[in-house]
Amino acid sequence: MKLLFIGDVVGSMGREMVEEFVPKLKEQHQPDLTIINGENAASGRGITENIYRQLEDAGADVITMGNHTWDNRDIFQFIDKASNIVRPANFPQGTPGKGMVMIQAGSFEVAVINLLGRTFMNPIDDPFPVVKKLVDEAKRHTPFIFVDFHGEATSEKQAMGWFLDGKVSAVVGTHTHVQTADERILPKGTAYQSDVGMTGPYDEILGMEKEAVIKRFVTSLPVRFEVPKTGRKQLSGCVIELDRKTGKALSIKRILINEDLPFRLK
Repeated sequence: MKLLFIGDVVGSMGREMVEEFVPKLKEQHQPDLTIINGENAASGRGITENIYRQLEDAGADVITMGNHTWDNRDIFQFIDKASNIVRPANFPQGTPGKGMVMIQAGSFEVAVINLLGRTFMNPIDDPFPVVKKLVDEAKRHTPFIFVDFHGEATSEKQAMGWFLDGKVSAVVGTHTHVQTADERILPKGTAYQSDVGMTGPYDEILGMEKEAVIKRFVTSLPVRFEVPKTGRKQLSGCVIELDRKTGKALSIKRILINEDLPFRLK
């Protein structure tokens, strides 16, 4: 059983990479489920219903979110109707949307959970007791549980990985937009990676125009960050293989596509 996960899609360039390469990746890896983080898909700030549909059409079975979930107000018009969009589960009670979805993947049912970190982030409910409750609920239905942990601090992400080792199939980090090379199977069978990386502009800084980011560091003055619409692009992700009986991870492999590392269909 395989899961394909694509990291933070940033702006139109990220969406273009999804449209171009997700079908090719699905042909290559034959995943049972494709998950895409779309919290930066609308010009780097949230998601719209049109973009949500665009990602679905490109091959997303589930779309996860993060700290920019509410940046585009269009989301309030469709999130409660969308059956396969997952916002962080540790938003306060009463928040629109769902923090976990159960989705059919062929003959399998998979639970997809989205969490938001607290270290160096805006105040939010503690993700650890929240995810424990959701995992207990999910395990009544399926051994296949995927967690997208959207956080800043590597230490917090590692803590979540070890906290959930043996309880879920995978804990994969998003948010920092820089792919980490620490993918591994933890001792009790959970696939882990601190950050899967971003999908979008390749020659910018975390998906934003680099000149503005550099100016902010050099001058300490307020600067508006914009997502470029043209230039070289990249796609970041991972593919995870799970045992069909136990839901434990058998392998996790990084995916990185750009002009320096071009895609080759094997």
